[in-house]
Amino acid sequence: MDVAAYMAELGQQARAAAREVARSTTAVRNQTLLATARALSAARTELVRANQKDLENGRANGLDDAMLDRLELTEARIDTMIEGLQQVAGLPDPVGEITDMTYRPSGIQVGKMRVPLGVIGIIYESRPNVTVEAASLCLKSGNATILRGGSEAIHSNQAIAACLATGLAEAGLPETAVQVVATTDRAAVGELITMPQYVDVIVPRGGKGLIERISRDARVPVIKHLDGVCHVYIDSHADPEKALKVAVNAKTHRYGTCNTMETLLVDEEVADDMLPLLAREFVVKGVELRGCERTRAVLPDVIAATEEDWHAEYLAPILAVRVVAGLDAAIDHINRYSSQHTESIITENYTRARRFLTEVDSSSVMVNASTRFADGFEYGLGAEIGISTDKLHARGPVGLEGLTSQKYVVFGDGHIRA
Repeated sequence: MDVAAYMAELGQQARAAAREVARSTTAVRNQTLLATARALSAARTELVRANQKDLENGRANGLDDAMLDRLELTEARIDTMIEGLQQVAGLPDPVGEITDMTYRPSGIQVGKMRVPLGVIGIIYESRPNVTVEAASLCLKSGNATILRGGSEAIHSNQAIAACLATGLAEAGLPETAVQVVATTDRAAVGELITMPQYVDVIVPRGGKGLIERISRDARVPVIKHLDGVCHVYIDSHADPEKALKVAVNAKTHRYGTCNTMETLLVDEEVADDMLPLLAREFVVKGVELRGCERTRAVLPDVIAATEEDWHAEYLAPILAVRVVAGLDAAIDHINRYSSQHTESIITENYTRARRFLTEVDSSSVMVNASTRFADGFEYGLGAEIGISTDKLHARGPVGLEGLTSQKYVVFGDGHIRA
């Protein structure tokens, strides 16, 4: 296969399809999603059979149990994909919304209309259900998409692609509005991220290595985050009960997510009281603590933290703990070591809370709440394509609105500029 020619063809087809999807009605796009859900339900046997090929190949190639688990399509996961399509179909459509209409002194009206981005390239690993999630969000927001899943899920993704094609055809949209790359050649990724004439934005979903490579080599704008080095700061004005509850949840609710707390900061004024309470809870949960000298003075059994620990995204039951000299020191630590994902302050002092919200430079900043809430569903977006720690064009959880842009619209009645 000539990969460059193949990807260029996908790009040309996606660009043409994007125009048709953008001018389609909300009802047509919803019909596509619901028809795809029905196609998935009807194709359960084919989906499981294709997935078994991927699982067999994965075992033969030495994939570990965790990777095989992410790869597997069970009946329950197929049900979840179907439910997800139905949920996205029920979300408000952002496309075409006109806001901020104002009259200018000249008599014209000026406002902004929300419009699709165009063609979205999504690169992801392992989980075949991402194929449905990504396609549904792109379609609902009026975009075409090119999906490049991991080579380990090639058969599963192609089976899902057939269901998406059925849904598109039933609704009268071009099947090329959603294209799943059919080659496992890694050169396809290099082509996809360097086709600005066909692709408007790239969304990488996977490990840090994948995202670093995409960010480094892409000639197309990228929506991404690299790390989730999230912090909780327990202020001297914190309610101890709230602090304990939030900190434990932020770390132990799930270990392998990007919005899990990785560093806990404790004000020196409350460290002697709070650290033993926190340590007791974390020990019960099996969390290994790595602390600064001041932390270890209170908790001698804690492992000594190194400079690397303040940068670490463990994605494991390990937590870095630092005692800091007040709010300024906490903000300084966060702005130095954070990956600008999610940070939370626990405090009953309104002024300190406002300072934290204003001065911490992250995509989500919270007061008296667990970092685990940094999620599209929890924010009321219904679903998310990913989380962005960039400042342009989307930041934080990226839902349907994040897959659109805005253009100015002007209404006149024969107005001319004098």
